[in-house]
Amino acid sequence: MTRLWNDPSDFADEMVVGFVRANGRYVRQVYGGVARSTAGPEPEVAVVIGGGSGHYPAFAGLVGPGLAHGAAMGNLFASPSAHQVESVVRASERGRGVLLSYGNYAGDVLHFDEAQEALRADGIDCRTVTVTDDIFSAPADDQAGRRGIAGDLTVFKLAGAAAARGDDIDGVERVARLANERTRSMGVAFSGCTLPGAEEPLFSVPEGRMAVGLGIHGEPGLDETDIPTAAGLAELFVECLLDDAEIPDGVTAQGARVVPVLNGLGSVKAEELFVVYARLADLAEERGLTLVDPQVGEFCTSFDMAGVSLTLLWLDDELEQLWSAPADTPAWRSGAVDTAALTALDPDADVEPERTIGPASDASREAAHVIADLLVAVRDVVDEHADELGRLDAIAGDGDHGIGMQRGARAAADEAATVVELGAGAGTLLTNVADAWADHAGGTSGALWGVLLRALGERVGDDETPSGATLADALTAASDAVKEHGRSDVGDKTMVDALVPLAATFAEAVSAGKDPAAAFTTAAEAASRAADETADLLPHKGRARSHGEKSRGTADPGAVSLALIATTVADRHRRS
Repeated sequence: MTRLWNDPSDFADEMVVGFVRANGRYVRQVYGGVARSTAGPEPEVAVVIGGGSGHYPAFAGLVGPGLAHGAAMGNLFASPSAHQVESVVRASERGRGVLLSYGNYAGDVLHFDEAQEALRADGIDCRTVTVTDDIFSAPADDQAGRRGIAGDLTVFKLAGAAAARGDDIDGVERVARLANERTRSMGVAFSGCTLPGAEEPLFSVPEGRMAVGLGIHGEPGLDETDIPTAAGLAELFVECLLDDAEIPDGVTAQGARVVPVLNGLGSVKAEELFVVYARLADLAEERGLTLVDPQVGEFCTSFDMAGVSLTLLWLDDELEQLWSAPADTPAWRSGAVDTAALTALDPDADVEPERTIGPASDASREAAHVIADLLVAVRDVVDEHADELGRLDAIAGDGDHGIGMQRGARAAADEAATVVELGAGAGTLLTNVADAWADHAGGTSGALWGVLLRALGERVGDDETPSGATLADALTAASDAVKEHGRSDVGDKTMVDALVPLAATFAEAVSAGKDPAAAFTTAAEAASRAADETADLLPHKGRARSHGEKSRGTADPGAVSLALIATTVADRHRRS
């Protein structure tokens, strides 16, 4: 279990501060993560990586000359927000374009894509290559649907090396895509990981058993077997990763040159990994592989998870040259970087975005006070039900939905109290709260709650007390925006299953002449019924998609939390 923390909710922020202070020769802190603290004599394409915290040395440990230029760092196991990604990119890019690269998880895709749109709108040439190396998360003919695990390292390293040799954005993107196409990984675990302050691990494995095909966010495995010997585990890795369907196109195993990366996920010791590698090397060489620059250690962890993954990077002449190119970062060093040619950058970058509070009518400011009070009630009810939301999420996901909702709701309540004191109207309050929720919650739900609140704020505005018709229009717009950004619809077993009936029922009730409070009570009841009915559905989106039948009989945590919040808002309105 994780033992050392102050306040668990501050863990990720305090970790970043300590990491930067320990590694100032490599990185400086910027809002949303870290960027290089030095620049080379010539501008390079910026390679910006990232994801949730809790995976060190991924992601911040890979920032430095020859590798990444910046890392967007979300909260624990939660993707960074779009604003955080955008901030890290702007601190890292030097006019030659930007490559974003990260593991293929729904929350990361939502946030990084939104940041990419904003950057492109400002004329920055921004491209994306998601890492899809995990062979257990989707079939071989659906590599685009696979998630990224320890294969992040190979894609990031090769893209960073291409940038360092002076490739343009097209060249860096080409190398990253080729690296991803030639990278395959799989992982196993003997026990789950425990987040700071949590009493239980995100998942458990029965005594004497091993989970096969797990992710790096505490997701349970996709299969289970008895714990093998070290040699038996090596045999399992080779059997799976050297299956004909998993050998990249244009490659034959006999005579191939391969970089093996044997990765400890948190609490498996290096000595154990070496015992596994001894047998692994024999088996690979018997199959005709030439092992190049073997890597054995921790490269992408999952807090204290007892687990191991193996990544194979299938080389060609260009990739081998790039793999061996110099790099110097806190966690990865190869070759000799010419540090004398580097120029130190200002370490005192602004780490907090500025708030913009525009003019508002007195009526809108009064409405903002009401919304701020509602957000306190939302924070309290989410705190009360966080464990139950986490339990629902752990059945087929990674178990952190309750924690993420807590982070988001607390940040939203705090931000609302701050901007109300600054004189914000209702619309400005909601848009500021949207950013706070997304920044602190991270993940898919954080992104979607940010989208929802921002859509509400944009429709409500700062000019008047919102009428029932305005609120109905705003809630409908929010529902449509969440569907669009999440690429989901009713029946996909997501928060949309509760949000669509909430918005539709409220609009119908207002149109029929009900006052807004009574209409919202009716709408919240419809959302609650719809959330309960998600128990009969199979998931089609997010991390739960890989676990299919495991989630049948359990309501979707995103739909449940949305219905819970709607009910809380309705109850507070009814009493006021």
